Amino acid sequence: MLPLRWVPAHFCSWRPWVRSLWSFKPAAELLTAGAPRVSPSWDRRREAVGLPLPHPCSSTGTPWAVPSLPVSSQCKILRCNSEYVAATLNLRGSGRTAAYCNALRSYSHCTRKTARTCRGDLAFHSAVHGIEDLMIQNNCSKEGPTSPPRPRPPAPNHQGFESLDICNYEKSFLYKHGQPPSYQHCAAFGDPHIRTFHDDFHTCRVEGSWPLLDNDYLFVQATSAPVAKGSNATVTSKLTIIFKNMKECIDQKVYQAEIGNLPAAFEDGSVNGGERPGGSSLAIRELSPGRHVEIRAEYIGTTIAVRQAGRQLSFSIRAAEEVARAFTEEQDLQLCVGGCPRSQRISRSECCRGRAAAEAARALCKEMLPVEDVYFQSCVFDVVTSGDANFTMAAHGALEDARVFLPDAEKLHIFQAGAGCPHASPSFLLLLLLAASFWALQSHF
Repeated sequence: MLPLRWVPAHFCSWRPWVRSLWSFKPAAELLTAGAPRVSPSWDRRREAVGLPLPHPCSSTGTPWAVPSLPVSSQCKILRCNSEYVAATLNLRGSGRTAAYCNALRSYSHCTRKTARTCRGDLAFHSAVHGIEDLMIQNNCSKEGPTSPPRPRPPAPNHQGFESLDICNYEKSFLYKHGQPPSYQHCAAFGDPHIRTFHDDFHTCRVEGSWPLLDNDYLFVQATSAPVAKGSNATVTSKLTIIFKNMKECIDQKVYQAEIGNLPAAFEDGSVNGGERPGGSSLAIRELSPGRHVEIRAEYIGTTIAVRQAGRQLSFSIRAAEEVARAFTEEQDLQLCVGGCPRSQRISRSECCRGRAAAEAARALCKEMLPVEDVYFQSCVFDVVTSGDANFTMAAHGALEDARVFLPDAEKLHIFQAGAGCPHASPSFLLLLLLAASFWALQSHF
């Protein structure tokens, strides 16, 4: 077999294919472990155990590891390699040699345990011979203490990390990182008003279809229409949510809601992620018929709420931070990430200039939203612009979703100076209160 440094030149034309084979990761790490260098005659065998060789097709001499041959699924040599690297990674001080010998004895013991299933694997045989030479170089005896086993994160249950737990994002993240994931919240409601993952708050005109989210796991599109003829203000009239195919867990699922049609099922009539083993990790349920639907996507640590109040839809999401950030530069237009484009933003104070109904709207919104934050200001804006008291419920629903979804309760309320409507005479107070009473009676029956 030719040394890797002698790979023929024509082999480099298949560089991407060659690079994909160079997957024996412990290589570079063994250098940092402080493993002693040995004679040049040991080069190739040493590299198979873990020390780097220059890539034959690299003009910069980038170190790469020896490609491993196909290994039986039962062969655990890569695990032995990684345990050895972990045991020798930070050896320091006067006891370094003794600790290094302990690690080599543990490495040797691990290879013996997997010898039967690794028979014929090049990396395995290279490791065995390499251990022998390294023990001679360091005057290590074959008998003696071994390194303590590497501590592992606690498993979710006595059976260890089940394959089905791959479809439970929180359990999987906790198992891998030893701590729960972080979450972010976004909402679109009313005119629409957008609360981004970064707690920015915009009121938008955005007539037509705009993406709220577009990442590796989710696509959410909101379609808006004018709230009234000739008005710059718009409301969300349709929502399309696509849960992208994740082969270990769910089939692709599409949810669509329109004004007057808030279904409690996906477009194909199902209420979960399909027949795959993790299908139940995506589920939809109706919390209030025709008014409030919740979709839980446990496999990506995400919960979505869709509501209808009067003639508008609202959207709220709590997403794992890792999921919310899983997008490329080409997916740059997402209202939940960047908010509304500047050309599409509306000042909430503009609607109220010279409008005597502002004070009546304030009184109406105050009943549902006692804190005069952006939710209250948005409520006033929407009621004045549309004349529809149902918008108080839209703002209230968005605030309740935020209360449930926000990991940090201190971020619940957002205050923006000068964003509300100015006080005006209450000449239309009676008219709006009558409209509110009529709407309340309709809701009751």
